[in-house]
Amino acid sequence: MGKSIKKCDCNILHEDVVKIYKKGFSNSKLLLDLSKFFHLLSDNTRISILSVLDNNNVCVSDLASILDMTKSAVSHQLIVLKKAKFVSSQKKGKEIYYSFSNEYVKNIFELAIENLRQN
Repeated sequence: MGKSIKKCDCNILHEDVVKIYKKGFSNSKLLLDLSKFFHLLSDNTRISILSVLDNNNVCVSDLASILDMTKSAVSHQLIVLKKAKFVSSQKKGKEIYYSFSNEYVKNIFELAIENLRQN
């Protein structure tokens, strides 16, 4: 048995909604960038790294130990996150410490966690 697909059969065009979308949200580059942003968060390893960085500045060696991964694997993911401007690095002596690049990314991450904990 096939499922019946419900279609919108209204004849009313909500011009105000259409105008708002076309004016502000139809920018295909903005939507593509937004898609890439959330795609970066779809990887379990990257989410694990961000969860460690949420309250700490951490070096690759410590991240590798915490996540039970090789330094090479962690470094690869940090490069991806750094290129996307999710994380930044700061050299202290011989060590490089990673942290969230800005409060916006950190806030989005923390809001997602808070939302999941409430559900």
